[in-house]
Amino acid sequence: MSDATPSPTPRSQPLPRRIADEYVDALIALDPVTGTIIGDRGSHGRLPDYSPEGRERIAELARDTLRRLAATGRQTASDPDPAAGGAAVAERDCARLLRERLTAELAMHETGETLRAVSTIYSPVHQIRTALVLTPTKNAEDWRAVAGRLRALPASLDGYRAALTEGLRRGLPAGPSLISTMIRQLDEWLSRNGAWFSHFVAPAPEPLRKELEGAAREATAGAGRLRDWLSTVYAPGVEGAPEVVGRERYAVSARYFNGTDLDPDEAYDYGWSEFHRLLAEMRTEAARILPDAATPWTVLKHLDTHGHAVVGQEEVRAWLQDLMAGAVDRLAGVHFDIADRVRRVESRLAPAGSSPAPYYTAPSHDFTRPGRTWLPTMGRTRFPTYELVSTWYHEGVPGHHLQLAQWAHLSDRLSRYQTGVGTVSANTEGWALYAERLMDELGFLSDPEHRLGYLDMQMMRAARVVIDLGMHLELTIPAHSPFRPGERWTPALAHGFLRAHSGRPDHFIRNEVIRYQGAPGQAIGYKLGERAWLRGREAARRAHGSGFDLKRWHMAALSQGSLGLDDLEAGLARL
Repeated sequence: MSDATPSPTPRSQPLPRRIADEYVDALIALDPVTGTIIGDRGSHGRLPDYSPEGRERIAELARDTLRRLAATGRQTASDPDPAAGGAAVAERDCARLLRERLTAELAMHETGETLRAVSTIYSPVHQIRTALVLTPTKNAEDWRAVAGRLRALPASLDGYRAALTEGLRRGLPAGPSLISTMIRQLDEWLSRNGAWFSHFVAPAPEPLRKELEGAAREATAGAGRLRDWLSTVYAPGVEGAPEVVGRERYAVSARYFNGTDLDPDEAYDYGWSEFHRLLAEMRTEAARILPDAATPWTVLKHLDTHGHAVVGQEEVRAWLQDLMAGAVDRLAGVHFDIADRVRRVESRLAPAGSSPAPYYTAPSHDFTRPGRTWLPTMGRTRFPTYELVSTWYHEGVPGHHLQLAQWAHLSDRLSRYQTGVGTVSANTEGWALYAERLMDELGFLSDPEHRLGYLDMQMMRAARVVIDLGMHLELTIPAHSPFRPGERWTPALAHGFLRAHSGRPDHFIRNEVIRYQGAPGQAIGYKLGERAWLRGREAARRAHGSGFDLKRWHMAALSQGSLGLDDLEAGLARL
């Protein structure tokens, strides 16, 4: 059980909260990566079984939990009696979230997506390394758990290989670009400092050093076998496979990442409307810096060498730490009520072989592990600040950290499923994008360089909606597009479009498009989620009139726990 596990609900009460907590207990026995993410100490020395049989055991747990939930008659309950108080609302939300998430996960499993789970971010390979990075290393007991996890790695990767093999047998291949990119990532993990795993255990205490070094060699060998098999067997086996998924697969994946059944035509039109709105705004902001520049991205290239920058990897890490501390100090008590333990967030440099995009990892439920932002340096030593400020409002405060740490803070009031397991990507990414916009509204982005960088990142999120839907569904580029109107989207056109409308370097853009190929429907959730947060806020503002209190609304919104887009906007409007 996690250190933060609440007292169990009496078994005589078949409540969704108890069902959800018992599901989490059973899940982390099968999936120790999830256990480590929420801070379950018993999980730290183990890894999941990613084989087809292991995947089926998790699926059967989901089916059994849905049957138990259905027996309560509460999974689609209407709004509770207001006199019942917040506990009834939390129970209703827990039931609806559990039902929606497990149904979406089962759809991914039953359509075979877990048998071709190749990604530059979300694959079992990446889940394992995330678990290692999050494993505590404070004492000898922690390091022994690390050794156990490293020794378990070869068998866990063998299970993953078995799943991919079964996918090939069933005619369910992953895209070739995804495979070649993941092989390159593994190459970097295995070549950096002799091997990333050996580098990871270097700080181990001397009495355990030999054991850890041996375990690291086992892990390195296991990862090497997977890399070699991907190169010599799987890559040839998927040669010529499609890079895009089509409407049926896209609908299943988009439901999983967004918590709603998507109207693709409406979302595509919305993406284009945001593209044109942001393009006009970028041109205005760019003219404040270089009035005669041809495009906003000409200005951003100028800022790469002539704008504000931080030089040095440790220097940029410290600068980002100070940026987040300053945001906490200025927002706390004014726009948010931030608990003391939520105020702590760490800035880290991402390990070698990471995807180029910054990311965030949430605190454990007991806060023994803090929330952390991660910057992939990609070998750079100069970091223009225009690309960092709004991104760290997104990853740190008031973005991912404030939301996910607040959920962890409430894990004694809400179920662990609502606060750490049943996360919906579009909800959390939508909040983080809303957080960037909020900081612009509050005047934190008054510097023209930083505001243009913010708009560039907003533009990338709008472009994601257009090209993720466009390439996977092979939609037509509309007549009002400044780029290749009338043609049908392909991954190559998606790369060209993003290169023409982004300040990111080409290697970043190339990885972006491949990332979308491996997680259909995830990239659209940033803007669709932000829209839900903005609409919910506007509806609440209209309902309260002059009595609307933004700080109160923010804290109520952040205290709901996870919700899919089907429920998020309506839930926000009621606050």
